[in-house]
Amino acid sequence: MPQYRYTLGGHTYHFRDLKTVMAKASPLKSGDGLAGVSATSEAERSAAKFVLADLPLANFLNEALVPYETDAVTRLIIDTHDTDAFAPISSMTVGEFRDWLLAYGTDAERLRSVASGITPEMAAAVSKLMRNQDLVLVASKIETITRFRTTVGLQGHLSTRLQPNHPTDDPKGIAATILDGLLHGIGDAVIGINPVADDIQAATQLLQLLDDLRQRHEMPVQTCVLTHITNTLAMIDNDGPVDLVFQSIAGTEAANKSFGVTLDLLRDAHQGALSLERGRVGSNVMYFETGQGSALSAEAHHDVDQQTLEARAYAVARQYDPLLVNTVVGFIGPEYLYDGKQIIRAGLEDHFCGKLLGLPMGCDICYTNHAEADQNDMDNLLTLLGAAGVNFIMGVPGADDVMLNYQSTSFNDANYLRQLMGLRCAPEFETWLEKIGLMDGAHRLLPPDNATPLLGYLKEMV
Repeated sequence: MPQYRYTLGGHTYHFRDLKTVMAKASPLKSGDGLAGVSATSEAERSAAKFVLADLPLANFLNEALVPYETDAVTRLIIDTHDTDAFAPISSMTVGEFRDWLLAYGTDAERLRSVASGITPEMAAAVSKLMRNQDLVLVASKIETITRFRTTVGLQGHLSTRLQPNHPTDDPKGIAATILDGLLHGIGDAVIGINPVADDIQAATQLLQLLDDLRQRHEMPVQTCVLTHITNTLAMIDNDGPVDLVFQSIAGTEAANKSFGVTLDLLRDAHQGALSLERGRVGSNVMYFETGQGSALSAEAHHDVDQQTLEARAYAVARQYDPLLVNTVVGFIGPEYLYDGKQIIRAGLEDHFCGKLLGLPMGCDICYTNHAEADQNDMDNLLTLLGAAGVNFIMGVPGADDVMLNYQSTSFNDANYLRQLMGLRCAPEFETWLEKIGLMDGAHRLLPPDNATPLLGYLKEMV
């Protein structure tokens, strides 16, 4: 085992292994403190960063942070590593890798060519040496495009998930929210409902509601009920109108088991959704959600820092070629991300690491009501992620999800970012908005006066 130590200010700091270096080098997070793995001082954190900067990237292929023999996610990472893609960066240290990522000459094509050679641990390591602006700059270079009925991730575009959750799954309440969202140009990433009753019958009824609406108005959108993957598999077997398979995932085998998920189950669901052939412009059929702290909350973190484990979840996601990957960044609570500063940092880390690994990253820019954060903090993260080229964000009425009881981003927040940065909807969705009279030829939203058929149908439901 290599010796990890660094002398700073006359004191020599010793780190017993690579995962200790990673944890101690991480920016302050309340979750790492709760786990007992964080640096005890800024001096120790700096020493760990110096050690990390000098480590060859190849070290991460030789020293597993979570044992290969006992963890399916580690086996996935190692067994699928692309040595040819890794070759151009294989001689670099973590610090040299950071400099290469930030270099003017490292463009989108070069980043795309090495993505499958980068392990999640390498991505997490280099992020720990970066300031927020570095995370924004590198992520902004990367374009990750996915398709189902709409094209998500094109540069110059910002998509949104329309989230019409209702505390009793009432169809009229859901329809009212969908109407409100569509009038604001929201929903081109997915119209996705978190159901109150997580069972097959309830999920099927909600899915049918969404599919009926989509078909009646020829809407180029994909729909999803965010039920457990086993329920979705049952709906696929019953020929239900399943567009996307949703599942929360994590960065260790044990954490995924706490969600009732295995890699084999994800593979079966992926194949099942593909067999339905419901996509019009593409066949990306998976929707994953993640979040720092999930492995720790499941007591399945193996003394690894929460941000590195989050990046390992992205190795699971990229195996199944998803349409959407969403870090629900502040949802778990202040035990893991204490305040606005920590939430902002985590959101930028997650987005950077996911895009570096080749994933179509979105972010639920959110916080719980007992966190030391407010909507101004979310405005800051929203703007930073817009500059970083985030693929999609959430659209929640008034930014307040009355079913899940947390604060997110509103319909107006998405349009703020679109106006500020000149961003557009997905092209297929934009064409539909123009067709029904909700958008003009200059890509500006219009009053809903001309959208009579859609308004009439939804008003009937309400």
